[in-house]
Amino acid sequence: MLDNVPYLPYVISAFIGIGLAAATGFRVFLPMFAVSLASYLHWIPMNEHFEWLAGLPTLITTGIATIVEILAYYIPFVDHLLDTVSVPMATVAGSVLFASQFADLGTFPQWALALIAGGGTAATISSGFAGIRAASTATTGGLGNSVVGTTETAGAGIMSVLAMAAPIIAGICAIALVIVVIFVGRKAWRKLRSNKDVIDHT
Repeated sequence: MLDNVPYLPYVISAFIGIGLAAATGFRVFLPMFAVSLASYLHWIPMNEHFEWLAGLPTLITTGIATIVEILAYYIPFVDHLLDTVSVPMATVAGSVLFASQFADLGTFPQWALALIAGGGTAATISSGFAGIRAASTATTGGLGNSVVGTTETAGAGIMSVLAMAAPIIAGICAIALVIVVIFVGRKAWRKLRSNKDVIDHT
């Protein structure tokens, strides 16, 4: 019955792309490693324009980068350094993974949609968690950052698996995440700014 739904493949691809983009908002390399591994093992198909994602060099590189990234977020000060580059990196990674699902659209619409939907989703979640981490540092002296880091890693893993196994659920979760992160992230930034104002006036 679903086969008769107009543009269903594009809808499913959109949900997969949004889910993967959301995952890169948590961790840049873990979703890319998950997609590379799944493609390398032929669990999911990969468009010929993105066959490099399924290659062994990409699998090894993203695997090493994933381990380094996860561990680095448990090192004080290094986590904040990573936050300064995580948003642009997540935007690029989210755009690439989203675009990998829409290679049939043509170059311009493919990448325009990827930058807006994929890159925008990844950037929103990444910047939101950067704000949460900054607020955590200001209120807990950095002691709560490990909890934030663990939550991000878990979120990246769960969203990566959902995007490939249950794309519709992943897409819905990604949209909900963006809304929640915007709300919580803004609240965290406001709290951080208010704390700085208090310090400046003392």
